[in-house]
Amino acid sequence: MGAKAVMTDKGFIQGFSATLLEDYLNAKNYVQDVPTQALLHIRSFTHRLTALLGQDKAVVFTGPNLYDRIELLNQKRVIDVKTTRALHRLRADGNRGAHPEKYHLTQEQLLALAQKAIKDVLALIEYLYPKFLGRAAPTYRFEASTSVTAKELCYRAVMEDDPSAQYLVGISLKTKALMLSEQALSWAEEAEGHGLSASKTEGAGSQAHSKESSESRSQKAAETFARAAYWFSLAAPRNMDALYEYGVAQIHGYQGTPEIAKGEQAIATAAKAGVVNAMALLGYFYLVGAESVPVDLALAEHYLQLAAEGEQAEAMANLGVLHYQQQNFTQAYHYISKAAQAGYPHAQYHLALMLANGEGCQRDPIASEHWLAEAAEQGQLDAMFTRAQHMLNDDNAFGSDLTQAEHYLREVIKYGHSVPAMIELSMALADGILGRIDVVGAAALLQLARRNANPKEAEIIAPLWRSLALQIEKVLEVTQVPAEIQSLERARALLMPAVAD
Repeated sequence: MGAKAVMTDKGFIQGFSATLLEDYLNAKNYVQDVPTQALLHIRSFTHRLTALLGQDKAVVFTGPNLYDRIELLNQKRVIDVKTTRALHRLRADGNRGAHPEKYHLTQEQLLALAQKAIKDVLALIEYLYPKFLGRAAPTYRFEASTSVTAKELCYRAVMEDDPSAQYLVGISLKTKALMLSEQALSWAEEAEGHGLSASKTEGAGSQAHSKESSESRSQKAAETFARAAYWFSLAAPRNMDALYEYGVAQIHGYQGTPEIAKGEQAIATAAKAGVVNAMALLGYFYLVGAESVPVDLALAEHYLQLAAEGEQAEAMANLGVLHYQQQNFTQAYHYISKAAQAGYPHAQYHLALMLANGEGCQRDPIASEHWLAEAAEQGQLDAMFTRAQHMLNDDNAFGSDLTQAEHYLREVIKYGHSVPAMIELSMALADGILGRIDVVGAAALLQLARRNANPKEAEIIAPLWRSLALQIEKVLEVTQVPAEIQSLERARALLMPAVAD
Protein backbone atom coordinates (compact mmCIF):
# COMPACT_ATOMS: atom_id res chain seq x y z
CA MET A 1 0.00 0.00 0.00
CA GLY A 2 1.22 3.50 -0.79
CA ALA A 3 1.90 6.10 1.85
CA LYS A 4 -1.10 8.17 2.85
CA ALA A 5 -1.09 11.55 1.12
CA VAL A 6 -0.62 14.52 3.40
CA MET A 7 -3.16 17.27 2.86
CA THR A 8 -2.08 20.67 1.56
CA ASP A 9 -2.49 23.97 3.38
CA LYS A 10 -5.58 24.56 1.22
CA GLY A 11 -7.23 21.44 2.60
CA PHE A 12 -6.03 22.35 6.09
CA ILE A 13 -7.81 25.73 6.01
CA GLN A 14 -10.88 24.25 4.32
CA GLY A 15 -11.08 21.55 6.98
CA PHE A 16 -11.25 24.21 9.67
CA SER A 17 -13.84 26.30 7.78
CA ALA A 18 -14.69 26.59 4.10
CA THR A 19 -15.78 30.20 4.70
CA LEU A 20 -12.13 31.20 5.26
CA LEU A 21 -10.69 29.51 2.19
CA GLU A 22 -11.27 32.17 -0.45
CA ASP A 23 -9.56 34.95 1.51
CA TYR A 24 -6.67 32.66 2.44
CA LEU A 25 -6.05 31.59 -1.16
CA ASN A 26 -6.34 35.16 -2.43
CA ALA A 27 -3.89 36.37 0.20
CA LYS A 28 -1.46 33.58 -0.63
CA ASN A 29 -1.71 34.05 -4.39
CA TYR A 30 -1.16 37.82 -4.29
CA VAL A 31 1.82 37.74 -1.90
CA GLN A 32 4.59 37.78 -4.49
CA ASP A 33 3.39 40.43 -6.94
CA VAL A 34 0.70 42.46 -5.14
CA PRO A 35 1.58 42.14 -1.42
CA THR A 36 -0.68 45.07 -0.51
CA GLN A 37 -3.65 43.14 -1.86
CA ALA A 38 -2.49 40.01 -0.02
CA LEU A 39 -2.47 41.90 3.29
CA LEU A 40 -5.95 43.29 2.65
CA HIS A 41 -7.18 39.71 2.18
CA ILE A 42 -5.44 38.78 5.45
CA ARG A 43 -7.51 41.47 7.13
CA SER A 44 -10.69 40.13 5.51
CA PHE A 45 -9.72 36.61 6.63
CA THR A 46 -9.32 37.86 10.21
CA HIS A 47 -12.72 39.56 10.08
CA ARG A 48 -14.40 36.34 8.91
CA LEU A 49 -12.54 34.37 11.56
CA THR A 50 -13.91 36.57 14.36
CA ALA A 51 -17.44 35.96 13.07
CA LEU A 52 -16.77 32.22 12.99
CA LEU A 53 -15.32 32.14 16.51
CA GLY A 54 -18.30 34.04 17.94
CA GLN A 55 -20.91 32.07 16.04
CA ASP A 56 -21.24 29.00 18.30
CA LYS A 57 -21.03 31.12 21.44
CA ALA A 58 -23.87 33.39 20.23
CA VAL A 59 -21.66 36.48 20.48
CA VAL A 60 -23.45 39.49 18.98
CA PHE A 61 -21.12 42.06 17.39
CA THR A 62 -22.45 45.62 17.46
CA GLY A 63 -20.35 46.87 14.54
CA PRO A 64 -17.72 46.00 11.95
CA ASN A 65 -14.71 47.41 13.86
CA LEU A 66 -12.23 44.55 13.96
CA TYR A 67 -10.49 45.73 17.13
CA ASP A 68 -13.85 45.76 18.95
CA ARG A 69 -14.75 42.30 17.65
CA ILE A 70 -11.46 40.80 18.86
CA GLU A 71 -11.77 42.49 22.25
CA LEU A 72 -15.39 41.36 22.66
CA LEU A 73 -14.37 37.75 22.00
CA ASN A 74 -11.63 38.17 24.58
CA GLN A 75 -13.98 39.72 27.18
CA LYS A 76 -16.51 36.92 26.66
CA ARG A 77 -13.68 34.39 27.22
CA VAL A 78 -14.34 32.89 23.80
CA ILE A 79 -10.64 33.23 22.97
CA ASP A 80 -7.54 33.20 25.15
CA VAL A 81 -4.73 35.74 25.40
CA LYS A 82 -2.55 34.00 22.80
CA THR A 83 -5.37 34.01 20.24
CA THR A 84 -6.23 37.63 21.03
CA ARG A 85 -2.66 38.71 20.38
CA ALA A 86 -2.45 36.68 17.18
CA LEU A 87 -5.67 38.22 15.84
CA HIS A 88 -4.48 41.73 16.68
CA ARG A 89 -1.18 41.03 14.92
CA LEU A 90 -3.03 40.00 11.74
CA ARG A 91 -5.27 43.06 12.05
CA ALA A 92 -2.22 45.34 12.32
CA ASP A 93 -0.57 43.69 9.29
CA GLY A 94 -3.73 44.30 7.28
CA ASN A 95 -3.68 47.99 8.25
CA ARG A 96 -0.08 48.30 7.08
CA GLY A 97 -1.03 46.69 3.79
CA ALA A 98 -3.69 49.35 3.17
CA HIS A 99 -1.20 52.23 3.45
CA PRO A 100 2.41 50.92 3.25
CA GLU A 101 3.78 54.38 2.42
CA LYS A 102 2.64 55.74 5.78
CA TYR A 103 4.81 53.17 7.52
CA HIS A 104 7.84 53.92 5.30
CA LEU A 105 7.97 50.29 4.13
CA THR A 106 10.28 49.24 1.31
CA GLN A 107 9.10 46.75 -1.31
CA GLU A 108 11.22 44.08 0.39
CA GLN A 109 9.72 44.84 3.81
CA LEU A 110 6.19 44.77 2.40
CA LEU A 111 6.82 41.40 0.75
CA ALA A 112 8.33 40.01 3.98
CA LEU A 113 5.32 41.28 5.95
CA ALA A 114 2.88 39.54 3.58
CA GLN A 115 4.85 36.29 3.70
CA LYS A 116 4.98 36.41 7.50
CA ALA A 117 1.21 37.04 7.68
CA ILE A 118 0.51 33.84 5.73
CA LYS A 119 2.66 31.86 8.20
CA ASP A 120 0.90 33.58 11.12
CA VAL A 121 -2.50 32.59 9.73
CA LEU A 122 -1.50 28.93 9.45
CA ALA A 123 0.01 28.93 12.96
CA LEU A 124 -3.15 30.46 14.43
CA ILE A 125 -5.50 27.98 12.72
CA GLU A 126 -3.26 25.10 13.86
CA TYR A 127 -3.56 26.41 17.43
CA LEU A 128 -7.34 26.86 17.15
CA TYR A 129 -8.10 23.40 15.66
CA PRO A 130 -8.38 21.45 18.97
CA LYS A 131 -9.97 24.37 20.82
CA PHE A 132 -12.85 24.89 18.40
CA LEU A 133 -13.17 21.60 16.52
CA GLY A 134 -12.30 19.28 19.41
CA ARG A 135 -9.62 17.36 17.52
CA ALA A 136 -5.91 17.70 16.88
CA ALA A 137 -4.81 19.72 13.91
CA PRO A 138 -4.06 17.43 10.95
CA THR A 139 -0.61 17.23 9.43
CA TYR A 140 -0.34 19.32 6.28
CA ARG A 141 2.26 20.57 3.86
CA PHE A 142 2.55 24.10 2.50
CA GLU A 143 1.99 24.00 -1.23
CA ALA A 144 3.82 26.56 -3.34
CA SER A 145 1.46 29.28 -4.48
CA THR A 146 -0.05 29.35 -7.93
CA SER A 147 0.46 33.07 -7.53
CA VAL A 148 -1.34 35.69 -9.54
CA THR A 149 1.78 37.00 -11.25
CA ALA A 150 2.29 40.44 -12.70
CA LYS A 151 2.36 38.87 -16.16
CA GLU A 152 -1.00 37.21 -15.62
CA LEU A 153 -2.54 40.42 -14.30
CA CYS A 154 -1.17 42.36 -17.27
CA TYR A 155 -2.51 39.74 -19.69
CA ARG A 156 -5.98 39.98 -18.16
CA ALA A 157 -5.75 43.76 -18.09
CA VAL A 158 -4.68 44.10 -21.73
CA MET A 159 -5.99 41.09 -23.63
CA GLU A 160 -9.21 40.56 -21.68
CA ASP A 161 -9.84 44.24 -20.83
CA ASP A 162 -10.60 43.10 -17.26
CA PRO A 163 -11.24 46.19 -15.06
CA SER A 164 -10.40 44.32 -11.83
CA ALA A 165 -7.02 43.31 -13.25
CA GLN A 166 -6.45 46.85 -14.55
CA TYR A 167 -7.18 48.20 -11.08
CA LEU A 168 -4.75 45.75 -9.44
CA VAL A 169 -2.00 46.58 -11.93
CA GLY A 170 -2.55 50.23 -11.05
CA ILE A 171 -2.39 49.48 -7.30
CA SER A 172 0.84 47.52 -7.73
CA LEU A 173 2.43 50.37 -9.70
CA LYS A 174 1.20 53.02 -7.25
CA THR A 175 2.69 51.12 -4.30
CA LYS A 176 6.01 50.83 -6.13
CA ALA A 177 5.93 54.55 -6.98
CA LEU A 178 5.23 55.56 -3.38
CA MET A 179 8.16 53.49 -2.19
CA LEU A 180 10.46 54.94 -4.86
CA SER A 181 9.46 58.40 -3.64
CA GLU A 182 10.36 57.44 -0.06
CA GLN A 183 13.74 56.10 -1.24
CA ALA A 184 14.43 59.27 -3.22
CA LEU A 185 13.72 61.38 -0.16
CA SER A 186 15.96 59.16 1.95
CA TRP A 187 18.81 59.42 -0.57
CA ALA A 188 18.44 63.20 -0.72
CA GLU A 189 18.61 63.50 3.07
CA GLU A 190 21.64 61.20 3.25
CA ALA A 191 23.40 63.22 0.56
CA GLU A 192 22.76 66.43 2.47
CA GLY A 193 23.88 64.95 5.76
CA HIS A 194 27.00 63.45 4.18
CA GLY A 195 27.91 66.73 2.58
CA LEU A 196 27.75 68.43 5.97
CA SER A 197 29.87 65.94 7.85
CA ALA A 198 32.39 64.74 5.26
CA SER A 199 35.52 66.57 4.22
CA LYS A 200 35.50 68.42 0.91
CA THR A 201 37.74 65.84 -0.78
CA GLU A 202 36.15 62.61 0.41
CA GLY A 203 32.54 63.82 0.32
CA ALA A 204 32.31 65.10 -3.25
CA GLY A 205 32.10 61.73 -5.02
CA SER A 206 29.62 60.27 -2.57
CA GLN A 207 27.48 63.41 -2.70
CA ALA A 208 27.33 63.29 -6.48
CA HIS A 209 26.40 59.59 -6.39
CA SER A 210 23.72 60.21 -3.76
CA LYS A 211 22.29 63.12 -5.73
CA GLU A 212 22.22 61.01 -8.90
CA SER A 213 20.54 58.14 -7.04
CA SER A 214 17.94 60.49 -5.57
CA GLU A 215 17.16 62.11 -8.92
CA SER A 216 17.03 58.71 -10.62
CA ARG A 217 14.54 57.39 -8.09
CA SER A 218 12.45 60.55 -8.29
CA GLN A 219 12.27 60.18 -12.07
CA LYS A 220 11.36 56.50 -11.81
CA ALA A 221 8.71 57.33 -9.23
CA ALA A 222 7.15 59.98 -11.52
CA GLU A 223 7.10 57.53 -14.44
CA THR A 224 5.59 54.78 -12.29
CA PHE A 225 2.89 57.11 -10.93
CA ALA A 226 1.98 57.99 -14.53
CA ARG A 227 1.70 54.32 -15.46
CA ALA A 228 -0.49 53.66 -12.41
CA ALA A 229 -2.80 56.53 -13.39
CA TYR A 230 -3.10 55.10 -16.91
CA TRP A 231 -4.38 51.76 -15.62
CA PHE A 232 -6.74 53.43 -13.17
CA SER A 233 -8.16 55.53 -16.01
CA LEU A 234 -8.85 52.39 -18.09
CA ALA A 235 -10.65 50.65 -15.23
CA ALA A 236 -12.45 53.72 -13.84
CA PRO A 237 -15.62 53.61 -15.99
CA ARG A 238 -16.40 50.07 -14.75
CA ASN A 239 -14.67 49.85 -11.36
CA MET A 240 -15.50 52.34 -8.63
CA ASP A 241 -12.35 51.57 -6.62
CA ALA A 242 -10.33 52.44 -9.71
CA LEU A 243 -12.38 55.61 -10.18
CA TYR A 244 -11.44 56.67 -6.66
CA GLU A 245 -7.75 55.98 -7.34
CA TYR A 246 -7.93 57.85 -10.64
CA GLY A 247 -9.41 60.81 -8.80
CA VAL A 248 -6.46 60.76 -6.37
CA ALA A 249 -4.09 60.50 -9.35
CA GLN A 250 -5.67 63.57 -10.99
CA ILE A 251 -5.44 65.62 -7.79
CA HIS A 252 -1.76 64.76 -7.33
CA GLY A 253 -0.85 65.12 -11.00
CA TYR A 254 0.38 61.59 -11.59
CA GLN A 255 0.28 62.21 -15.34
CA GLY A 256 1.63 65.76 -15.27
CA THR A 257 -0.47 68.81 -14.45
CA PRO A 258 -2.90 68.26 -11.57
CA GLU A 259 -6.60 68.38 -12.46
CA ILE A 260 -7.95 68.96 -8.98
CA ALA A 261 -11.59 69.69 -9.73
CA LYS A 262 -11.89 66.62 -11.99
CA GLY A 263 -10.22 64.48 -9.34
CA GLU A 264 -12.57 65.71 -6.64
CA GLN A 265 -15.56 64.96 -8.86
CA ALA A 266 -14.31 61.40 -9.48
CA ILE A 267 -13.87 60.87 -5.74
CA ALA A 268 -17.38 62.21 -5.06
CA THR A 269 -18.84 59.80 -7.62
CA ALA A 270 -16.97 56.86 -6.08
CA ALA A 271 -18.12 57.95 -2.60
CA LYS A 272 -21.75 57.99 -3.67
CA ALA A 273 -21.21 54.48 -5.07
CA GLY A 274 -20.15 53.31 -1.59
CA VAL A 275 -16.34 53.12 -1.91
CA VAL A 276 -15.20 53.44 1.71
CA ASN A 277 -11.90 55.22 0.99
CA ALA A 278 -13.70 57.67 -1.28
CA MET A 279 -16.29 58.44 1.41
CA ALA A 280 -13.46 59.03 3.89
CA LEU A 281 -11.67 61.45 1.56
CA LEU A 282 -14.84 63.27 0.50
CA GLY A 283 -15.76 63.68 4.16
CA TYR A 284 -12.30 65.19 4.76
CA PHE A 285 -12.83 67.60 1.85
CA TYR A 286 -16.10 68.77 3.39
CA LEU A 287 -14.34 69.11 6.75
CA VAL A 288 -11.50 71.38 5.57
CA GLY A 289 -12.66 72.59 2.15
CA ALA A 290 -11.22 71.81 -1.28
CA GLU A 291 -11.06 73.46 -4.70
CA SER A 292 -14.56 72.41 -5.76
CA VAL A 293 -15.88 71.23 -2.38
CA PRO A 294 -16.95 73.92 0.11
CA VAL A 295 -16.76 73.39 3.85
CA ASP A 296 -19.97 71.70 4.97
CA LEU A 297 -19.76 70.13 8.41
CA ALA A 298 -23.08 68.29 8.07
CA LEU A 299 -21.92 66.56 4.89
CA ALA A 300 -18.48 66.02 6.41
CA GLU A 301 -20.06 64.17 9.32
CA HIS A 302 -22.34 62.21 6.97
CA TYR A 303 -19.54 60.84 4.79
CA LEU A 304 -17.04 60.38 7.61
CA GLN A 305 -19.66 58.46 9.61
CA LEU A 306 -20.36 56.16 6.66
CA ALA A 307 -16.65 55.52 6.15
CA ALA A 308 -16.13 54.98 9.88
CA GLU A 309 -18.87 52.35 9.85
CA GLY A 310 -16.84 50.68 7.10
CA GLU A 311 -13.90 50.63 9.54
CA GLN A 312 -11.85 53.25 7.69
CA ALA A 313 -9.44 54.37 10.41
CA GLU A 314 -8.59 57.76 8.93
CA ALA A 315 -12.30 58.57 8.72
CA MET A 316 -12.73 57.68 12.40
CA ALA A 317 -9.84 59.99 13.25
CA ASN A 318 -11.24 62.87 11.20
CA LEU A 319 -14.68 62.33 12.70
CA GLY A 320 -12.98 62.71 16.06
CA VAL A 321 -11.34 65.94 14.84
CA LEU A 322 -14.74 67.26 13.75
CA HIS A 323 -16.21 66.63 17.20
CA TYR A 324 -13.09 68.06 18.85
CA GLN A 325 -13.43 71.30 16.86
CA GLN A 326 -17.03 71.48 18.06
CA GLN A 327 -15.72 70.97 21.63
CA ASN A 328 -17.67 67.74 21.91
CA PHE A 329 -14.72 66.09 23.62
CA THR A 330 -16.51 62.90 24.70
CA GLN A 331 -17.44 62.03 21.12
CA ALA A 332 -14.03 63.17 19.90
CA TYR A 333 -12.37 60.81 22.36
CA HIS A 334 -14.68 57.96 21.28
CA TYR A 335 -13.79 58.17 17.58
CA ILE A 336 -10.11 59.02 18.02
CA SER A 337 -9.72 56.05 20.38
CA LYS A 338 -11.47 53.82 17.81
CA ALA A 339 -9.05 54.98 15.11
CA ALA A 340 -6.11 54.47 17.47
CA GLN A 341 -7.26 50.95 18.28
CA ALA A 342 -7.59 50.27 14.55
CA GLY A 343 -3.89 51.05 14.24
CA TYR A 344 -3.96 54.56 12.75
CA PRO A 345 -0.79 56.27 14.08
CA HIS A 346 -1.99 59.89 13.85
CA ALA A 347 -5.02 58.98 15.97
CA GLN A 348 -2.75 57.19 18.44
CA TYR A 349 -0.72 60.38 18.86
CA HIS A 350 -3.81 62.55 19.36
CA LEU A 351 -5.28 60.00 21.76
CA ALA A 352 -2.06 60.27 23.78
CA LEU A 353 -2.53 64.06 23.96
CA MET A 354 -6.17 63.74 25.03
CA LEU A 355 -5.27 61.23 27.74
CA ALA A 356 -2.44 63.47 28.95
CA ASN A 357 -4.82 66.45 29.21
CA GLY A 358 -7.95 64.61 30.34
CA GLU A 359 -10.00 65.79 27.34
CA GLY A 360 -13.16 63.71 26.98
CA CYS A 361 -11.74 61.16 29.39
CA GLN A 362 -10.03 60.69 32.74
CA ARG A 363 -6.46 61.99 32.71
CA ASP A 364 -4.17 58.96 32.43
CA PRO A 365 -0.42 59.67 31.96
CA ILE A 366 0.48 55.97 31.77
CA ALA A 367 -2.05 55.22 29.02
CA SER A 368 -0.97 58.42 27.29
CA GLU A 369 2.64 57.26 27.17
CA HIS A 370 1.52 53.83 25.93
CA TRP A 371 -0.29 55.34 22.93
CA LEU A 372 2.57 57.74 22.31
CA ALA A 373 4.91 54.72 22.10
CA GLU A 374 2.47 52.93 19.77
CA ALA A 375 2.33 55.93 17.43
CA ALA A 376 6.11 56.35 17.50
CA GLU A 377 6.66 52.69 16.63
CA GLN A 378 4.46 53.18 13.57
CA GLY A 379 6.42 56.21 12.37
CA GLN A 380 4.21 59.12 13.48
CA LEU A 381 6.71 61.97 13.46
CA ASP A 382 5.29 64.09 16.31
CA ALA A 383 5.09 61.02 18.51
CA MET A 384 8.64 59.97 17.63
CA PHE A 385 9.97 63.41 18.54
CA THR A 386 8.07 63.57 21.83
CA ARG A 387 9.10 60.02 22.78
CA ALA A 388 12.74 60.83 22.02
CA GLN A 389 12.55 63.91 24.24
CA HIS A 390 11.06 61.86 27.07
CA MET A 391 13.76 59.20 26.74
CA LEU A 392 16.61 61.74 26.67
CA ASN A 393 15.40 64.09 29.36
CA ASP A 394 13.51 61.93 31.85
CA ASP A 395 15.38 59.12 33.62
CA ASN A 396 12.05 57.58 34.66
CA ALA A 397 10.53 57.67 31.17
CA PHE A 398 8.54 54.61 30.09
CA GLY A 399 10.68 52.33 27.91
CA SER A 400 13.71 54.63 28.04
CA ASP A 401 16.21 53.59 25.36
CA LEU A 402 18.90 56.01 24.17
CA THR A 403 19.54 54.07 20.95
CA GLN A 404 15.82 54.19 20.15
CA ALA A 405 15.71 57.91 21.00
CA GLU A 406 18.50 58.62 18.52
CA HIS A 407 16.76 56.52 15.86
CA TYR A 408 13.51 58.43 16.35
CA LEU A 409 15.23 61.81 16.06
CA ARG A 410 17.03 60.80 12.87
CA GLU A 411 13.76 59.54 11.36
CA VAL A 412 12.00 62.81 12.25
CA ILE A 413 14.83 64.77 10.64
CA LYS A 414 14.79 62.58 7.53
CA TYR A 415 11.05 62.58 6.91
CA GLY A 416 9.90 65.74 8.67
CA HIS A 417 12.86 68.12 8.17
CA SER A 418 12.29 69.07 11.81
CA VAL A 419 14.57 71.84 13.08
CA PRO A 420 13.68 71.11 16.75
CA ALA A 421 14.74 67.47 16.19
CA MET A 422 18.02 68.64 14.64
CA ILE A 423 18.66 70.84 17.68
CA GLU A 424 17.72 68.08 20.14
CA LEU A 425 20.01 65.51 18.50
CA SER A 426 22.86 68.02 18.12
CA MET A 427 22.74 68.80 21.85
CA ALA A 428 22.62 65.10 22.74
CA LEU A 429 25.68 64.38 20.58
CA ALA A 430 27.62 67.38 21.91
CA ASP A 431 26.86 66.60 25.56
CA GLY A 432 27.48 62.86 25.38
CA ILE A 433 23.92 61.98 26.44
CA LEU A 434 23.85 59.13 23.91
CA GLY A 435 26.93 57.51 25.44
CA ARG A 436 29.42 59.15 23.09
CA ILE A 437 30.52 62.65 22.11
CA ASP A 438 30.33 63.46 18.39
CA VAL A 439 31.17 67.12 17.80
CA VAL A 440 31.29 66.69 14.02
CA GLY A 441 27.77 65.26 13.98
CA ALA A 442 26.59 67.95 16.42
CA ALA A 443 28.09 70.73 14.28
CA ALA A 444 26.64 69.27 11.07
CA LEU A 445 23.17 69.11 12.59
CA LEU A 446 23.37 72.68 13.89
CA GLN A 447 24.44 73.86 10.45
CA LEU A 448 21.48 72.03 8.87
CA ALA A 449 19.13 73.43 11.52
CA ARG A 450 20.42 76.99 10.98
CA ARG A 451 19.83 76.70 7.25
CA ASN A 452 16.20 75.60 7.75
CA ALA A 453 15.30 77.60 10.86
CA ASN A 454 12.58 80.21 11.20
CA PRO A 455 13.48 83.40 13.15
CA LYS A 456 12.36 81.97 16.50
CA GLU A 457 14.35 78.78 15.97
CA ALA A 458 17.37 80.80 14.84
CA GLU A 459 17.35 82.58 18.23
CA ILE A 460 17.59 79.20 19.98
CA ILE A 461 20.39 78.01 17.68
CA ALA A 462 22.66 81.05 18.08
CA PRO A 463 23.77 80.47 21.71
CA LEU A 464 24.09 76.72 21.11
CA TRP A 465 26.32 77.45 18.13
CA ARG A 466 28.57 79.73 20.17
CA SER A 467 28.70 77.24 23.05
CA LEU A 468 29.70 74.35 20.76
CA ALA A 469 32.34 76.48 19.01
CA LEU A 470 33.80 77.42 22.41
CA GLN A 471 33.74 73.78 23.54
CA ILE A 472 35.69 72.77 20.42
CA GLU A 473 38.32 75.48 20.95
CA LYS A 474 38.86 74.52 24.59
CA VAL A 475 39.34 70.83 23.78
CA LEU A 476 41.71 71.68 20.89
CA GLU A 477 43.87 73.57 23.36
CA VAL A 478 44.48 70.50 25.52
CA THR A 479 44.16 67.39 23.34
CA GLN A 480 47.15 65.75 21.70
CA VAL A 481 45.30 62.83 20.09
CA PRO A 482 45.64 63.09 16.26
CA ALA A 483 42.25 61.52 15.47
CA GLU A 484 40.50 63.76 17.99
CA ILE A 485 42.27 66.85 16.63
CA GLN A 486 41.16 65.94 13.10
CA SER A 487 37.52 65.56 14.18
CA LEU A 488 37.56 68.81 16.15
CA GLU A 489 39.02 70.72 13.21
CA ARG A 490 36.32 69.32 10.92
CA ALA A 491 33.66 70.43 13.40
CA ARG A 492 35.26 73.86 13.71
CA ALA A 493 35.25 74.23 9.91
CA LEU A 494 31.52 73.50 9.85
CA LEU A 495 30.86 76.21 12.44
CA MET A 496 33.28 78.77 11.03
CA PRO A 497 30.89 80.55 8.57
CA ALA A 498 28.46 81.49 11.35
CA VAL A 499 31.28 82.49 13.69
CA ALA A 500 32.46 84.87 10.99
CA ASP A 501 28.90 86.23 10.71
